[in-house]
Amino acid sequence: MRPLPVLDEPAVDVAFALDGRSLPRDHAQALADALTARLPWLAAHPTAGVHPVKVVPGDGPQGWLSQRARLLLRVPQSLQPALAVLDGCTLGVAGSTLRLGPPTPHRLLPHGTLYAYFVAAASDDEAAFMRDVQAELDALHIDAHTVCGKRQVRHSDAGVVVGFSLMLHGLGPADSLTVQRVGIGPRRALGCGLFVPHKSAAAVGA
Repeated sequence: MRPLPVLDEPAVDVAFALDGRSLPRDHAQALADALTARLPWLAAHPTAGVHPVKVVPGDGPQGWLSQRARLLLRVPQSLQPALAVLDGCTLGVAGSTLRLGPPTPHRLLPHGTLYAYFVAAASDDEAAFMRDVQAELDALHIDAHTVCGKRQVRHSDAGVVVGFSLMLHGLGPADSLTVQRVGIGPRRALGCGLFVPHKSAAAVGA
């Protein structure tokens, strides 16, 4: 179980409009590298994270970007001003070029059901993964129902990262904000362990 970060500072999601054509579907490491070159503190920060950029569904390693595509960073509120350095910058991400628009902050809101597309796991063992998840929730004194979704992999500089999608439901308002602020598991810069609101627990395998 990872050491728990400081919990007493609110977090915020900051969105940047993207001007670009496409991105690799497995772009987490390349995007983290491009951002860390401009935000050196990002990779080592225990709660700051990079949401995966949504690409148009389809086959093949490369995904098209829609006009509504956004880069979304989750950071403690005190670090929001530091993101101004990204306004108007151009990022090279695995051969793709992205130009960023101005930052737009979005306050995190409490929702009873939260979903993480990818939570990093120590192994392929789903039962062990769920025990680790429960241990982190217990350490945070959070009461929630957990539903494990499908196994996935992402590629990083350190090798293949194995993980699972994860649903938490039955959360109270304070616990919901804590989970969104802190996340579960490691590798936040690769988009792992970041929770977003979800309407229903029925779609956990999606």
